[in-house]
Amino acid sequence: MTAADSGALADVLDFLPCATPRQWFEQALDNIPTLLVDHANCEKKAAGTALSLMFRYVNYPVLLQRLSRLAREELRHFEQVHAIMETRGVEYVHISSSRYAGELRKLVNAAEPQRLVDTLLTGAIVEARSCERFNGLVEVLPADLGEFYARLLDSEARHFRSYLNLAERCAPAELAGTLPARLEELLALESQLVCEPDSHFRFHSGPLAQSTPAA
Repeated sequence: MTAADSGALADVLDFLPCATPRQWFEQALDNIPTLLVDHANCEKKAAGTALSLMFRYVNYPVLLQRLSRLAREELRHFEQVHAIMETRGVEYVHISSSRYAGELRKLVNAAEPQRLVDTLLTGAIVEARSCERFNGLVEVLPADLGEFYARLLDSEARHFRSYLNLAERCAPAELAGTLPARLEELLALESQLVCEPDSHFRFHSGPLAQSTPAA
């Protein structure tokens, strides 16, 4: 990694209040097909979220420009993950979503303008956690996969910063002062979700409970 990449990663790690449990990374090595399938799904969902925001909030030029680029990059990442799956003979099957994103979405306020701000803050959190997990996967996966995840670090860190900056820029004056407290609330739930045992292994799940199946 370059010095710039290291600095971006340091920002991400400082942002997150907790690290992914080591057990999750150990389980990733035993669940590579599931990891790749769910990662591909996450990239598609990330692109879809960016496009949905672009359609809903057409009066924010900076949001339209940044999320247009982000959506293209997320789709490119999907293509790359899918290519790796084909090379490894991993079948692209339907699997259930983790509770991670769904539980975070429950905290998103349904009323505007808080809805937009909450959605952008949640996007920043998801991208930050993805970046942190990419970094950890570099150390535990086979060399070819480790190199792939190392290449994704820079763009994922950039996506995190873009969402966080957009939340700050798009928040109206009456909400600007509430962002730190709101972010702390969202991060508290996120930390709980990545640390508590989960029933199924997924890219954003907590560690798999030992007595439950992987998929």
